[in-house]
Amino acid sequence: MRRHIDFERLHNFRDLGGYRTADGRTVRWGRLYRSDSLAKLQGADWDRFLSLGVRTVIDLRYPWEIESKGRVPEAEGLAYINLSVEHRPYDQAEIDPGTDPWRHLADRYAEVAVDGTKELHQALETIASGSAPQVFHCASGKDRTGLLAALVLSLLGVDEDDIAADFALTELATDRLVADWKATHPDRTLHWPGYGRAPEEIMRLFLSDLAASYGSVHDYAVRQLGVDDLLIERLRTQLLV
Repeated sequence: MRRHIDFERLHNFRDLGGYRTADGRTVRWGRLYRSDSLAKLQGADWDRFLSLGVRTVIDLRYPWEIESKGRVPEAEGLAYINLSVEHRPYDQAEIDPGTDPWRHLADRYAEVAVDGTKELHQALETIASGSAPQVFHCASGKDRTGLLAALVLSLLGVDEDDIAADFALTELATDRLVADWKATHPDRTLHWPGYGRAPEEIMRLFLSDLAASYGSVHDYAVRQLGVDDLLIERLRTQLLV
């Protein structure tokens, strides 16, 4: 099975299948995908997307991003839900180059973990309720998408090393994400050298912060998101084999 699904205009569309869990099961292939913005789908890319059989799209972007950039095209049988998990917008292109970039992003993820509890719970509920392929995405498929992917994989019982490695696969798309930004903003300067980067350290810092504050990702999900064992078991039933 292939983790990266090739598209012409999408740079970061990946299958979350294949990871082993602590109880010896494996995340199903072809059931849950993560991606950069699906608003870019058209032509052959759209046909390729439809061939995956996706029935639910979870869009993690702000409503103003959707208004500006568009959303996934409508299609019969394709459900769409917008869950804006981030509540404090920031411009990554303008981050101070002297700032510790990985600590800075981990701190932004921590904000989402506190601010976006309602939306994160609803995203987990949606994923646990689906019996057909689903995909969740933000703009670049890196930060908001990476956070939700980490929560899902952790609740499924995937090891932290695999979660961090999955996050870091965005590094393969960094050059194209930077190129897209420059093409979209020809009159601006990209000040932050970490733009589009996704080293494992960011995710390890974020997961460590959750563990320090709540005891574990599981305890964070229970105490902060209101997730119960029934929802976690439904996630595992849907996504593990």
